[in-house]
Amino acid sequence: MILETTVIVIYTIALLLIFMYALAQLNLLFNYLSSKKKEDTCCQFDFSNPDEIPFITIQLPVYNEMYVMDRLLDNIALIDYPKNKLEIQVLDDSTDETVETTREHIEKIKATGLDIQHITRTDRSGFKAGALKEGLKIAKGEFIAIFDSDFLPKKDWLKKTIPYFKDEQIGVVQTRWGHINRNYSILTKIQAFALDAHFTLEQVGRNSKGHFINFNGTAGVWRKSCILDAGNWEGDTLTEDLDLSYRAQLKNWKFKYLEDVETPAELPVVISAARSQQFRWNKGGAENFRKMMWRVLKNENISTKTKVHGLLHLLNSTMFLNVLIVGVLSIPMLYIKNEYAHLKPYFYVMSFFVLSTIIFFVCYWFMYKNMYGSGIKNFIRYIGMFFVFFSIAMGFSLHNSIAVLEGHLGKKSEFVRTPKFNISAFKDNWKNNKYMKKTISIHVVFEGLLMLYFGFGMYSAFIVGNQGGDFGLFPFHLMLFVGFGYVFFKSIASKV
Repeated sequence: MILETTVIVIYTIALLLIFMYALAQLNLLFNYLSSKKKEDTCCQFDFSNPDEIPFITIQLPVYNEMYVMDRLLDNIALIDYPKNKLEIQVLDDSTDETVETTREHIEKIKATGLDIQHITRTDRSGFKAGALKEGLKIAKGEFIAIFDSDFLPKKDWLKKTIPYFKDEQIGVVQTRWGHINRNYSILTKIQAFALDAHFTLEQVGRNSKGHFINFNGTAGVWRKSCILDAGNWEGDTLTEDLDLSYRAQLKNWKFKYLEDVETPAELPVVISAARSQQFRWNKGGAENFRKMMWRVLKNENISTKTKVHGLLHLLNSTMFLNVLIVGVLSIPMLYIKNEYAHLKPYFYVMSFFVLSTIIFFVCYWFMYKNMYGSGIKNFIRYIGMFFVFFSIAMGFSLHNSIAVLEGHLGKKSEFVRTPKFNISAFKDNWKNNKYMKKTISIHVVFEGLLMLYFGFGMYSAFIVGNQGGDFGLFPFHLMLFVGFGYVFFKSIASKV
């Protein structure tokens, strides 16, 4: 009975942690809905007065971006802002032929009168954080706008964001990500679904109540003095944006999130690219929990509620580990339930945690409704999208759990960039992208084994007990089977 007790205890703890996270999401939903009733009274610069228009530096950190570099530079050159108060830094850490083609393109743009510089380094120490820090040393702007290579800000972007810095306590203005290839495939749809939830429910829900939010690494603006006051960029985690965000807010800088300002970007279209991005984000989140946990807990200037939301925010990625634990242990739990009749009251109580899924379903519906509108047709589409999203998200749980464990255990790894494709239509081809890895990770093999394991879980529903089976966990195992199957076969197919 010792083994069974251990399984039950670990399973229960993981369920409790997921339930706590669900309750936090529900609280963010209430915050989000209440924020819609408030009018934005933030003071703003008057851009009709030339004296109130500040000097801006746009930083473009890039690394081997053959497929999107021209698009990025052409788009940034269209930004509508006084040329005498704007400089553009192309922070180029590339190691391939794009260094030269980028230099040539920059020279053409410079000839139009734009102040644009091509800044290269002899080494990539600190990766993206190191490049941003290097550029900051010579940046002339009072405010620093940052865009990754796959982002396409609209012409009036600076005029919609910079005015909020009239409030001298604001250190960052962050905008919502858009998705130019949202409907390319199931993979891009579920990525967009997850990001939309973050950029509506979570960012607004936290920011509207003064809780900590994060600069998302791109599509935002920093006050230069805020970066320096917070200790500047540091490259000791894989998510330097989250790291600096917390250090700034711990020093009482305010962040302004603009849900209504959308910055279009390209989602990864190949699962290997999505995997590398997910790994970096999830490992970086765990690394920042290690780095920031005690600083958040010990800070006397923030409320208990902000501390709780902050810690859960930093533990976001750890939810994948809890989901994996619950999934793997759910099959032994199915057998334990039907072997030990005296434990039935416990299992009746545990069924309460189905409420976690219901909470996520409700929270994400408000996000979906905000993006696509209400009505029965949209609700039916949402039901399908929710279960596809949940299944595939669980299919990523092994991959992301390994990232989380590495982060919590302090294992260091390189900053692996997400390959860009410049693909928005299904007819576009990504097969010949030179930056794609050709090898298959050992993780993929285990994802295939987990697919079979949860297939066994579905079979078990028919044979356990002596009353014709037990189908309570069958939908859960079906979703896990589909999720791991999707990730496994997509990962194999992308290498063929």
